[in-house]
Amino acid sequence: MVREDDLFHDTSSHIIAGVDEVGRGPLAGDVVAAAVILSDPAPAGVTDSKALTAKHRECLADVIRKEAISWALGRATVAEIDELNILEASLLAMRRAVEGLSVTPTLVLVDGNRLPRWSFESRAIVKGDLREPAIGAASILAKVQRDGEMQALHDQYPGYGFDQHKGYPTKAHLAALERLGVTPIHRRSFAPVKRLLAHPEVG
Repeated sequence: MVREDDLFHDTSSHIIAGVDEVGRGPLAGDVVAAAVILSDPAPAGVTDSKALTAKHRECLADVIRKEAISWALGRATVAEIDELNILEASLLAMRRAVEGLSVTPTLVLVDGNRLPRWSFESRAIVKGDLREPAIGAASILAKVQRDGEMQALHDQYPGYGFDQHKGYPTKAHLAALERLGVTPIHRRSFAPVKRLLAHPEVG
């Protein structure tokens, strides 16, 4: 495995996959990762998913899915997050995404500063979703997928506002938790949820 601060060599002969995850910070829902091997040239406008509007992300996601050489999603469930911790669960989701590709990459570019445990040659790149199109594409697919899932969970658990905050610990979400209680999709290892479960009378 190769990290970003190691000497970069020519990557022109590599089959490059970018991988990124979405959903480390929320109090609810799975963490979702995507892996993408882009065709050349990459779709115009690919960048960090957070820098795009929801409509633009969805349009780009359609293009990426149609034009990519290969793409795949991976996830770690709420139960796995609580069992492993969110960092290890995120790395697991990324590994599952890369292993789901129909084409085996010879180099994997990972957003962030940690690499999953795997046999792939790989590089961890801080702010990789801004610097590497394949990682940016992965961030878009992962966010579009997770946002859609949180919309569905909003329909299943009305009142929490999952369609708005996507599970992140906003004031509205925390107030809903205290008012309505903890659902099966909440991460029990996260402090606000753990605290409410330990002292339900506070809510």
